[in-house]
Amino acid sequence: MEIPEHVVNESFEVAGIIKDPYFKSVAYAKMAYELYGARNKRYKDAFTKAVEAAKEIDDPKALIRALITIARYIGKCGIPAYKRVFYRAYEMARALPSPLMNELLEEIVETLTDLGDYDEALYYTLQFTHRIKKNDNFLTLLDNYLRLGNMRKAHFIIEQIEEEPWRSIASVETIKVHLKREEYGSAIKILSGIKNPYWLSEGIKETAIYLKTQGAPRVTLERFIGVAKSMSEDIGDGILKNLMISFGIVGEIELALDIFHSLPQEDRTNALIELTARILDDPKTLEGLIDRLEGRYFREVSKFVMDRLIESPDPKYYGVVAVVGNKTREEPILTKVVTYYSKLGEFQNAIALAQLITDNYLRSLAFGSIAVNLLKQGDVDRALEVAMEVRHPKWNSWLMEELLIKILEQAKEKEIENDLERRAKEEKELWR
Repeated sequence: MEIPEHVVNESFEVAGIIKDPYFKSVAYAKMAYELYGARNKRYKDAFTKAVEAAKEIDDPKALIRALITIARYIGKCGIPAYKRVFYRAYEMARALPSPLMNELLEEIVETLTDLGDYDEALYYTLQFTHRIKKNDNFLTLLDNYLRLGNMRKAHFIIEQIEEEPWRSIASVETIKVHLKREEYGSAIKILSGIKNPYWLSEGIKETAIYLKTQGAPRVTLERFIGVAKSMSEDIGDGILKNLMISFGIVGEIELALDIFHSLPQEDRTNALIELTARILDDPKTLEGLIDRLEGRYFREVSKFVMDRLIESPDPKYYGVVAVVGNKTREEPILTKVVTYYSKLGEFQNAIALAQLITDNYLRSLAFGSIAVNLLKQGDVDRALEVAMEVRHPKWNSWLMEELLIKILEQAKEKEIENDLERRAKEEKELWR
């Protein structure tokens, strides 16, 4: 819409009587922008007067800010000369103390970013001496380049960032875009470039979570894993282990085990135990893992899990313990399952499994655990009856003696301590 000439003239007159040169300069710059939008040729006069007013500013900080404002409105008009004005502001800022220089430099970068000139903003971001401002602005620019799909510039920014957590944040965000574009090789190359073990683990976990939450089809997940396997010879097996754990954490147990079987034999047990520890608070995923394991891997994981579950038994792990109890043929593990059931008062399950134990020492521990927990419930007769299931003379006598003491302790209203395992070990040593 055309602005009447008399309005334009009056605007110039009003701007001319502004006393403060900073506000005068800003006023002329804003006028120029409005005139340009109205296709009024006098916008050039307004920009000229904005620069002239800026020259009258004595305070360097105010002068530079005025130049940044002028450059902003020249840029909004699409006139290439804005770059020269920004550079002039930067040259002046360089002569100021470092804190003030970084503050003004950030205004330049933010203004250029608002204008959509990310390449110019990137140039000035490289000039920061304040590491936090520098890295924060790198991340802002990275988001814009990723939104535009400019992966070359995104990779350039990652290379420039040397500190954590900025580098890993940049890496993970870039990886997400590569995954979306199904550029799995590029995603894995970035992952392999993360040197810090913690952030590598976090990066891979974020990758797995992203694929899962985005509802990536199974074929996509398998393709990603395939690329990771093929590259593991060049970038090391560590990335496969982290990838295995990450997929396990998000519930993709079959994929996790697929990766697991690609690990070197000597690394598998430790990797599996690490995964188990990470999903210990997720009974459903834990059950799925144990159910799929066989042989020594099942044995190692079951022992690890049961050692922790009997410390503080929780009914939410019934499914996990049921799988262990049904699959195991290892009597030490079976004894731990009996202990778990006993502590929760599941005596029928506990007795049924304890009956399967043939080793005298372990059998005494299993039935002893049941008996002690029956005593805690005040069922003395049944506790003694259960103890008679230990048929080895010495271990039967030992268990009856221990129960007798605990009955007396209970009569004195003392809390019964389930310390049979420790005491049994001590007794076993004496019999050697």
